[in-house]
Amino acid sequence: MDPLEDVLAFLDVCGYVSAGLTAGGDWAVRFAPPSGVKFNTIQRGRCFLMADGADRVPLEEGDCFLLTRPVPFVLASSWEVAPVEAEPLFTAAGDTMAQVGDGDDVVLVGGGFSFGERARTLLLDFLPPLIHVPAGTPQADTVRWALAQIGSELRHRSPGSRLVAEHLAVVMLVHVLRLHLARETGSGSGWPAGLADPVVAPVLSAVHGRPAHPWTVAELADVARVSRSTLAVRFKEVVGQPPLDYLTRWRIELASRDLREGTEPLAAIARRVGYGSESALSTAFKRVTGVSPSDYRGERRSRRGS
Repeated sequence: MDPLEDVLAFLDVCGYVSAGLTAGGDWAVRFAPPSGVKFNTIQRGRCFLMADGADRVPLEEGDCFLLTRPVPFVLASSWEVAPVEAEPLFTAAGDTMAQVGDGDDVVLVGGGFSFGERARTLLLDFLPPLIHVPAGTPQADTVRWALAQIGSELRHRSPGSRLVAEHLAVVMLVHVLRLHLARETGSGSGWPAGLADPVVAPVLSAVHGRPAHPWTVAELADVARVSRSTLAVRFKEVVGQPPLDYLTRWRIELASRDLREGTEPLAAIARRVGYGSESALSTAFKRVTGVSPSDYRGERRSRRGS
């Protein structure tokens, strides 16, 4: 099992493409904090990005960036220009390209991604607030292809173009995450950093492939082809917790999803995620989450009903 694919599927990631922006001359636009993960691509021209007071990032044609935090940001031709608010521009444009400034020197296409409620804990907190993918990055060919196809779909408006663009956005997200993980090899943290580690990666694949299996450290060490002590030290160093703790927490995530979304008895959920009895799952669940499975399910139902 590919852990990245497993987590993205677990989080029900969906891509969406919003209306683009055409800009020219002297211009600057301030965007409110996005509700989810935001991306923008520079289809033509160049501009600058500043997100929540961070360093200014020059953006060239073919670049894209991903914002993983709900922070305000500004896109501008120059920092001497007072920014206008984005919302009125896009509201006035409707389904067409929004316009700012004078001309069409710069064309941007934006969109974003929505996730399930556990996205911040399971994925986004392990990523930097801003991921910038320059057009000149050799490994970014697929990202550029996806961006070009998104632009084509939005320009030609063929039947089903919106749906195609949204699926292409998810393709782009996967490749942006791959590029980020490749660039951050040895310096990241959490399970995403483990995907590029030769010892940790096969263990993550094994755990995600068979979460209900009664894994032992010895078995996982055999999977990684290292000693138990080497695996224990390396896994904790990279992921931040021992391998069996990671397994337990992933099982509880799976059980939590079943409790949120279904009506199955707890005993059936327990068997599916690797616990021999309802009481064994209840003990592990309360240790990890601080509440019992029945209280967790009741709380989620109350939220939906309110």
